[in-house]
Amino acid sequence: MREPTTDQLALSYLEAAAAGDLAAVQQALTDGVDKDAVDHEEASAILRAARGGHLDVVDALIAAGVDVDQQDQTCFNLFVLGCITDQIELVRRAVEAGADMRVLTRFGGNGLTPAAEKGHLEIVRYLLENTRINVNLTNTLGWTALIEAITLRDGGPVQQEIVRLLLEHGAKPGMTDELGRTPLQLAEDRGFTEIADIIREHS
Repeated sequence: MREPTTDQLALSYLEAAAAGDLAAVQQALTDGVDKDAVDHEEASAILRAARGGHLDVVDALIAAGVDVDQQDQTCFNLFVLGCITDQIELVRRAVEAGADMRVLTRFGGNGLTPAAEKGHLEIVRYLLENTRINVNLTNTLGWTALIEAITLRDGGPVQQEIVRLLLEHGAKPGMTDELGRTPLQLAEDRGFTEIADIIREHS
């Protein structure tokens, strides 16, 4: 983790990024600002710009070579933010900028974990088809993305497709939760018959 900055130029740069002031951001870069400066919560300029939806600033900062993997105190960075908040444009930019797929959320999952849990189908599909993200990572709760996709949603069509995609891309249906329950058992216990059938097809 980087130390929070107290330099006035860096503070102005971070504020400009948060406000979406592209000209001010570019001027700060020209003036030699530490492009990877962070605020008191260890949030970088690119994260602050992304939170504000300022994609032009995000693009400029990527072009300037900022550290896209820098995480704040709650483990958010450009990639994690996009995965959690269902912003495929942020996820694509992060991946294309070479983001580390091994970065973890504060619950110990990777970007795929919350995307699968929250029903962000487009992001799940993109990550599985375009990256080598670990589909079988177990988070601090003892759950994989597959288990989260089953346990924390409604079992509807979107979750059914996410479960299918996860299994087609290597999710292991035999990996259990912290109590030893398999994805099939979890689906059956919740009455998710369609998901249970999909798991059987891939077992």
